Amino acid sequence: MRTRGYTVHVGKIDDLKIDFIAERRGKRMYIQLAYLLPDTRTIDREFAPLEKIQDNYPKFVLTFDEFQNIERNGMYTKYLLDFLLEKP
Repeated sequence: MRTRGYTVHVGKIDDLKIDFIAERRGKRMYIQLAYLLPDTRTIDREFAPLEKIQDNYPKFVLTFDEFQNIERNGMYTKYLLDFLLEKP
């Protein structure tokens, strides 16, 4: 993210951690990382901090599970390698 010109830091909302908050040119995105999302408990845990954020910036859960495509209240999972290979 930094090589793409983003300022990156971690965040916290209530007692939940946001893995990465990336900002560039007045825009922001929120990112959670999860190796896999094998069950609803894990999915709920990873989406929970993002669901508490009350703005309209993009929110993603990045995972190594390339076949896990979840959309939840306007937030999405993405395969980590696809995310990293996207053009900025």
